Amino acid sequence: MEGSIPGQETMPTDMEPSNTIKLLHLVFLSTSWGMQIWVTFVAGFVMGSRLPRHTYGFIQHELFPYYFHIGSACAFLNLTLFAMHHPSELLSDEQATQIIVFFICVTASVLNTQWFGQATSDIVADMHLIERSHGLGQEVGLFTSKSCRQLRASNPGYRQLSGQLTLYHTLSSLCNLCCIACNGLSLYYLAAHLSAL
Repeated sequence: MEGSIPGQETMPTDMEPSNTIKLLHLVFLSTSWGMQIWVTFVAGFVMGSRLPRHTYGFIQHELFPYYFHIGSACAFLNLTLFAMHHPSELLSDEQATQIIVFFICVTASVLNTQWFGQATSDIVADMHLIERSHGLGQEVGLFTSKSCRQLRASNPGYRQLSGQLTLYHTLSSLCNLCCIACNGLSLYYLAAHLSAL
């Protein structure tokens, strides 16, 4: 290379992360992915189909803040670790896409943590108060009981809360699914760059 000092190696085009950084990146990504898959596709359905609705709602109210905060922290740390070792001026198209995927995951996680997830839990708690006053909430199953449907038809306040719940739960679920998709793409990127298992 013209102008280089004999015997001196040229700098690599990418900052090679240490094994510790690689391990941390893998731990944060796999923790987030595993937690999301378990909560979304296993624990939610099992608890929802086996527990009384108010018990299930109480467990979600207590656990989801941890779920959302841990997911947000993992997403932020993954973005930070990846960006630190892939300077913007040296990014390939694939690496730039990976940065965007991490950024989307951070954004969706924060929206869920700060707004949609919290609003959903608060609305469910308000609905449970009204249901308890009518002797409801001990039904088992994911689907709304006939008694709750009748309450929605006869009680305007409960009907309004039910509409808000549908909106915020949908937004929260979309953010959650977005994070799952982003982490899935990140895992695919990671697997594609493994030299060996």
